[in-house]
Amino acid sequence: MRTAELAGLTSAQPDPDLLEWDYGGYEGLTAEQIRESRPDWDLWRDGVIPGDADHPGEELAQVAARTDAVLNRIRPLLSDGDVAVVARGHLARILTVRWLGLDASASRLLGHPHPGTLSFLATEGGQPVLSAWNVP
Repeated sequence: MRTAELAGLTSAQPDPDLLEWDYGGYEGLTAEQIRESRPDWDLWRDGVIPGDADHPGEELAQVAARTDAVLNRIRPLLSDGDVAVVARGHLARILTVRWLGLDASASRLLGHPHPGTLSFLATEGGQPVLSAWNVP
């Protein structure tokens, strides 16, 4: 919500489906730290390990289902104009590839969105497109 405020989106509404991926037992660790014990680990291929009660972890398919639910709520609103969505990191990548109609694992093909950057999802000829990514 703070990011939305900083962007001037004063009427933003929180959406639990836009919370970042629950990394389970990897919560709070960097990819480099995880690879110390699992050198070949890849989030998109291997996922996360179960964590504690506060961070049980989510499968990629679960995160994709949440972003699909968001997109299903947003699509009807687009007939009235643009819709701003504030999301972070891996969730923003998953939301983007699901907008494009791709499998969630295709998220690995997008670079990590940098803090404070904008990305634009649009349609062209009735088809979903990514018109900009990581714009400062």
